[in-house]
This record gives sequence, structure tokens and C-alpha cells, in this order.
Amino acid sequence: MRRISSVLLEQRGSLFEWVPVCMAIGIGIYFLLRFEPTMPQLWSVAGGAVALLLAARWLGEAFRPLVIGLVIVASGFLLAAHRAHDVASPVMSWRYYGPVEGRVVNLDRSSSDALRITLDQVVLERVPPHRTPERVRISLHGDQSLSVLPAPGLRVMTTAHVSPPGGPVEPGGFDFQRHAWFGQLGGVGYSRVPLLAIAPPEEDRWELAVFRIRMAIGARMLQVLPGDVGGFAVAVTTGARSSISQQALDDLRASNLAHLLAISGLHMGLLTGFVFALLRVTIALIPPLALRVPARKLAAGGALIVAAGYLALSGGNVATERAFIMVAVALSAVMLNRRAISLRAVAIAAVIVLLLRPEALLGPGFQMSFAATTALVAVFGYMRDHRIGMGPNWAKPVVAVLISSGVAGLATAPIGAAHFNAISHYGLIANLTSVPMMGTVVIPAAVLALILAPLGLDWIGLWIMGVGLRWILEVGSFVAGLDGARSFVHGPGLAVLPMIALGFLWLCLWQGRTRLVGGLPLVAAFGLWALAERPVGLIAENGTLVGVMTPEGRALSKARGAGFIAQNWLENDGEATDQTTAAARWPETRAAPLPGGVALTHLAGKAAVAAFEGCSAGQIVVANQPLPAVPSECLLLDPDRLRDMGAVAILARRDGVHLVSTRDRTGDRLWTPWYQRAQLQ
Repeated sequence: MRRISSVLLEQRGSLFEWVPVCMAIGIGIYFLLRFEPTMPQLWSVAGGAVALLLAARWLGEAFRPLVIGLVIVASGFLLAAHRAHDVASPVMSWRYYGPVEGRVVNLDRSSSDALRITLDQVVLERVPPHRTPERVRISLHGDQSLSVLPAPGLRVMTTAHVSPPGGPVEPGGFDFQRHAWFGQLGGVGYSRVPLLAIAPPEEDRWELAVFRIRMAIGARMLQVLPGDVGGFAVAVTTGARSSISQQALDDLRASNLAHLLAISGLHMGLLTGFVFALLRVTIALIPPLALRVPARKLAAGGALIVAAGYLALSGGNVATERAFIMVAVALSAVMLNRRAISLRAVAIAAVIVLLLRPEALLGPGFQMSFAATTALVAVFGYMRDHRIGMGPNWAKPVVAVLISSGVAGLATAPIGAAHFNAISHYGLIANLTSVPMMGTVVIPAAVLALILAPLGLDWIGLWIMGVGLRWILEVGSFVAGLDGARSFVHGPGLAVLPMIALGFLWLCLWQGRTRLVGGLPLVAAFGLWALAERPVGLIAENGTLVGVMTPEGRALSKARGAGFIAQNWLENDGEATDQTTAAARWPETRAAPLPGGVALTHLAGKAAVAAFEGCSAGQIVVANQPLPAVPSECLLLDPDRLRDMGAVAILARRDGVHLVSTRDRTGDRLWTPWYQRAQLQ
């Protein structure tokens, strides 16, 4: 006990760094539950936390932080529950076709490259207000030449198909329903009808005014820099990616340069660093001013103002909010004469982000951003404390870039592979040749364009900016074209990422020799990942697609349709193939064999369903149309039956095959359709 007490006392100077970790554990527990906690249960958790807090005063100095940590875990749990209830808004529980009216609040592009609009103040025909979604998102397909150009705040109308947000494509997959819940997105759909303007843009909201400024800046950039270069410029300044081609996006992803598109910590850090240095140099060049004012603090304040403007200009998405908070903490530390870059500063930023958006914990942006930042601060802090140099002065910038890229890449690679099932083998090379260009050319040129804009000379800065962005695009295209540039890995189990996070944080935050214990969960996590087995069968939530694992890979029941589901299944399998190739593996008999003598049959279309006359034991029949009531001894799964199950995974076990549905994995939560239907009854 004395030995444990001494180890715990070693942590006294670094306890605050564990606050966001404890909060994250509580938030994670809330999202892992398979039931929605009731108010009495939430009050019980709160009461237990208060009791623990009162009991902590009677414990010794060594063990008191452990109890306080449990209180913070409970606080994170309650915070996530409050946020989930606070954003509650109506979600569609039926498919709707008819007039849709609303105000344009966002523009982007879908995975199929179609223009997509997000509307609020939604009006649906014959749908009462209390059942109308807060927001809907509609992709514009077909001939839209007669459509009005969507503008921020413009009130529009179209005729559209709108459906509830889709669930995970397989049990344990990315939960779009949960993501949509926290974005108050109650319906998604598409329209092939021209978009009509029914009211001019509103002028009374500052968010829409900023939106219009973003659109104007994007239009100006595309005027000066056409094509993908201009689309890239718009993405890194306003956050809008609708003007960059799908091919360029694929090249950037394959070369591990896609993070340069998202306005994240890198962009915010480069911008504020450049502005900070520029202001300090400017003040230093004016001796009377430099002798009378605190140049460092003024430069930090000016950089903070610029960062706030960049946040507003980017649209204020979650990634940019997170980056701004981290930069604001660092600059505030400079103004308060504290160390700007430290694990404590990273912890403060993480606490603020989790307080504002606890659901961000589940996203790859939060995980990768804080993993990279924590690793960089820990490594460079270790080098500083142990006086590890980086060579002669002329080599220090190059060595710093090499270390930064390597450390950040290693810290984020497992997270990226877990979420996106891909590893870019030449990503380090691509980043080493691109990130310096972003910091030395693109960001300074963007600031120059802003300064020259009132004089009508912004084209000078934009032209220089285009040179740097063109280089990055060419690097991305070259690296993506190399043999073996990218490989795919199968998805990990549910416990893998939490174990990786625990081991990583233990290595970075724990003090003393026992920090090496953090290596154990890391090794165990990668072992579990390697041993993870993919389902032998997969069934889409509406019965539109079925997949069976074969020795050659996943066989899909059809070559076209449900492309998003097919792509996700194949990526989660770690396959770099397309739907057509996978469909060629499907047996001509339409009945795919499963372990234990089970056969899986897919009936696609009304004709196939109408010809169905029944089946025998040992068969699983899936249809994308309601099946007729015929005598059958097999398991029948049609849209009506799948409605209360979601997507289904078929797992091979010693005693045969077992079916696991999305509902089995997620349970009845606020954002699930079965919970919402129960509330309406």
C-alpha cells in the first residue's frame, strides 16, 4: 500500500491533465449504454457524485484524486446526457414526398458530387409543426439549370423525397442517426425538381451575414484561381469543399494530405503563428513603440483576434471550433506570462471542447487532433527537459518538421485506420513536401490577399497562394499514383480504440517509470485488432443489399444500387475493390452458402418477391419488398421486419450462425428510430 501511495503522490504536479480523460470516460460510458437513462437514474448518478465528493475530504492526499476522478467521470456522463436531451428535435419516422420549404443555412456536396442544401424553418405539406424536423438536407439531382442559385438566408421551395436519417450500414458501424441527432438534422433526401426562391435572403442574422461573406470570398477566389486550385483555396479559407473535384479529393486522401482541406489546428496554428510573428516584427521596427508596449502580449492579442475572425469565416464547424479553442488557450497563456505550449494547455482546450460538444469525443477529428497535439507536446517537452538538441541552427527547422510529421503521423495513424480503414504508406513523404509549403507560402499569401483586398490588389496574394496549393495538389496526385500508395485494413472491434487511447495517454501523462505500463493496453489493442473477425454475412437495413464472405472476399448480391452501403462494407473488410467486382462473386443460384449449411437468398425487385413461394429450414431469405404471407420454415427478413432491427450482421459460431442487429448493438437510445416510435405511441 505504501508503494502504491508513493506512486500516486508522484502524479501531484500533473493531475489536471487527467481531467479531460476522466470526462471522456464518462461521456464514453453514456454513449456505450444500450438504454436511455431515466431521470431517476441520472439523479442517482448526480447524488452518487456528490456523496463521493464529500467523502474525498476524509481520504489521504494520495488517494483523494482517485475519488475526484470518479466524480469527474460521473460529471462527463451527466454532461453527455444533458447535451443529448438539450438538442432534441423532431425526427421523421416516415418517407415523405411532396413540397419542401425552408431557409438555406448551409451548402455542400454529397459523395456523388451533387450540390446539397441544408434548410431550417422547414415547412412540409400536411405535417404539423411539432413533427416537422428542425433541419432537413436535400441533394439536388437531375437538370437543375432552371433552379435559382442557392444563397445564404434565401427561402426556397422544391418537391423532394425526404426520409429519416439512415442508421449504421452494419452493427457497430458509424452511426449517422446519432450524428444527425446532435446536428438537429431530422430528415435527408433528394430532389429532381428545380429549386424556386419564394422570399429574399434575410438580413437580420449575423450568422447569415457571415455566410454571405464566405460565399463572396469563395466566388472571388474561384474567379482568380479556377479549377481545383481555386476549390482548394476556398476550402482552406471558408471551409467549403463544394468546388474541388472528386478526383482531387481522392488523391489527397490516398496521399494522406486530406487533412490540409479541413480548417483544423494546423491551419489555425500556422495562421496565428504567422500573424503573431508579423506583429512582433512590426512593433520591433518602431523603436519608440517597442520600448513602451509589451510587444509579445499585443502580438498574441492581435493573433487571437485574427483567429476569431478565421473561426467565423470558416463557418464555425466543430473541427475549427476545436482548433480555435486550442490556439486561444495558447495565446491567452502568452498574455498571462504562462507557458503557451504544455500538456496543461492541451488539457484545458480538451475540457472546453468536451463541455461545449461532448459528442465530439466520438468523431475522428477530435481524436486525431488531440492525439497529434498531445504526442507533439509530450515529445518536444521530453526533448526540452532532457536537453536533446536538433543539430546545428541551419538544420533545426528541417529536423523539427521531420520530428513533427513523424510523431503526428504515428499518433494519428491507428485512429485514421480505425475510422477510414486505410493506411497511406507514403503519407510522411507527402506531408514533408507539402506542409512546409502550406506554412511558408499559402498562409502568408492568404494574409497578404486580405491586406491588399481593400486596394483591389488581392489577386497578387491569391496568385501566390495558388502556386503553393498547385504544388500540394501535384504532390498529392504523384504520391497517390505510386504503386502501393494506400492499403486497406479491416475495421477493429469496439474495445480497440479505447484501449489504444488509454495506453497512449498513460505513456504521455503518467509520471515515473510506471508510465511504461501504458504499452500493455497498446499491444493488447493491436492484438485484438489483428484477430478481429468480419461477419460472414451482412444485410442492409432496408433489405436492398446482402453480402457474404467468400475465400475471394465479400460477395455482394447486386452490382448497382446501395453504393454507399457496398463501399462501406468493402472498406470495413479491408478490400480495395469495387461493387461490380464484388457482385461478380455472388453465386448464380442467388443462394449464397453460409457456415453450418445455412443458405442466404436475396430477392431484389417486385418480380422476384412475387415469385416467392416459400422456403425450407436452414435458409435466410432477404427481400427489398414486403414478402407475401406464405408458409415458410426459414427466416424471412423484409423491410417490415428489418424496420425494428436495422442492419444485420451474421456471425459464425461453433454452434452455427448467429444474427446480430443494429438494435442489439445500439439499444434504444434517443436517436434511434425504435425509441422515437415508442415515444410517439
